[in-house]
Amino acid sequence: MAATQTYPTAIPTAVSDRAAVFWLTALTALAPLMWGTTYVVTTELLPAGRPLLSGALRALPAGLAVLVFTRTLPRGAWWWRSAVLGTLNIGAFFALLFVAAYRLPGGVAATLNAVQPLLVAGLAFVLLSERPTRWRLGWGVAGVAGVALMVLRGELAIDPLGLAAGFAGAVAMATGVVLTRRWGRPVGLLAFTGWQLTAGGLLLAPLALAVEGLPPALSASALAGYAWLALPGTLLAYALWFQGLAKLSVAAVSFLGLLSPVMATALGWLVLGQALTPAQGLGFALGLTAIVAAQLTPASFRR
Repeated sequence: MAATQTYPTAIPTAVSDRAAVFWLTALTALAPLMWGTTYVVTTELLPAGRPLLSGALRALPAGLAVLVFTRTLPRGAWWWRSAVLGTLNIGAFFALLFVAAYRLPGGVAATLNAVQPLLVAGLAFVLLSERPTRWRLGWGVAGVAGVALMVLRGELAIDPLGLAAGFAGAVAMATGVVLTRRWGRPVGLLAFTGWQLTAGGLLLAPLALAVEGLPPALSASALAGYAWLALPGTLLAYALWFQGLAKLSVAAVSFLGLLSPVMATALGWLVLGQALTPAQGLGFALGLTAIVAAQLTPASFRR
């Protein structure tokens, strides 16, 4: 019997050149910016009440198309690793995020997701021996405060299940971020992204069918919305995200996720005419400052 073929575990070499770090960070930042378009696309183009269907259509068709194009399947331990990463980064994260979004005020859900940099800092210390700096921990707290100012409005009705789902979603994504860096990437970026999109989509598709029933007839605007979410908003965005995780500090990359609620807030103002209050403007500025500051740790705080 032939020995089972396995990929080598490829722990990527971190980028150290400042110019390379800058451009790689800028490319990685495009991912949460594209994720931030999800709210306006969902509310303006997609059928209501189909969050799990939306998650499945974002992930599975793109993942299967990539598998056909690259003709590269996991081998050995990468079958279960791809399933774990696809579940954490995509399948479970999408499902839990949608539960939180439906059961909580949007601001509460966004603020729970903003704790990811702090969760990543703790997990990176345990799994990667990447010690968190006081500088980044401080800006992590500031980032949560900034997002809260941007999105929390009016009286809050806190649903315990929604709260648990929102926090569990943040934990799932944070764990996926750290494990992605720990395990490395054994194949090309596109194939690696396709594995995870397929795994996440295969988790979501039967769940959507069981919970939401058969898909409705889709209008041209809905098809355009799903195409945007599946291609730029998921396939391209996750490819850029995984590329950044392979080369940059996971703690620094995790702060870029704060750009998602920043983009959502900006589009609400520009596209939907949702005026920003002075407090929201302050939160917007604080969130952006936290993102930039986390990429530039002063030498005196690097311990």
